[in-house]
Amino acid sequence: MKSFLKFFLIISFFCLKVSFISAAEQTEKLLNPGWGFKGFFGKFDRGSLQRGYQVYTEVCAACHSMKYLSYRNLSETGGPEFTKDQVKAIASQFEVNDGPNDDGEMFTRPARPADNFVSPYPNEKAAIAANGGAYPPDMSVLVKARKGGADYIYSLLLGYEDPPSGLSLDDGVYYNKYMAGNKIKMSNPLSDGLVEYGDGTSATPEQMAKDVTTFLVWAAEPHLEARHKIGFRAIIYLIILSILVYFSMKKIWSRVESKI
Repeated sequence: MKSFLKFFLIISFFCLKVSFISAAEQTEKLLNPGWGFKGFFGKFDRGSLQRGYQVYTEVCAACHSMKYLSYRNLSETGGPEFTKDQVKAIASQFEVNDGPNDDGEMFTRPARPADNFVSPYPNEKAAIAANGGAYPPDMSVLVKARKGGADYIYSLLLGYEDPPSGLSLDDGVYYNKYMAGNKIKMSNPLSDGLVEYGDGTSATPEQMAKDVTTFLVWAAEPHLEARHKIGFRAIIYLIILSILVYFSMKKIWSRVESKI
């Protein structure tokens, strides 16, 4: 009995300690604007995905790469679903290094739909040097790499505030209530009217944060809608199979019981 009590107290203390650590790491409840892609029947909003790509291109792409995404992905079913002509036009706005040519020299050319998204920096060292020693993470699977996922990215983009009195920040460091330690080297990237949406949607910081987060979720989970469909069909199949098995069992046991 004493051993059990001792074991129970140790486990309780450990759980309490973990909860305190979690509370210290995340003191603010993450924001949730209501994601359409969440839930069993969740789907991406095509308009939001296209607007999110625009926000990424005009605001985020100057620092953050998406090296695992290619331009042709933008036309795939389940994604932003730009037309093929639109994708060609989007890709042609960027230049990529290619070669060697017949003379053995490297050259630049307009990007094609098959090319991966062009990185803003030639290498990691250049990215760190251009950002004051902080490496801007690649955004291809950023949503999956951060605890809290979409809610965390959305909250972080809207979490910039003036630091509380008594807290001093170094040059190039900003206060963000959703960042671990509340200090971040990325300045507030969003402000009213920063981009001009082609569909007439008002470009508020909340709207831009929601759109670009939706785009990043799709980039990290491009087959999310297909998985939802497969999961739904699998559940329907299992329900039908269970019903058939149940009635088969009843029929078999009815014969056994009648003989008894």
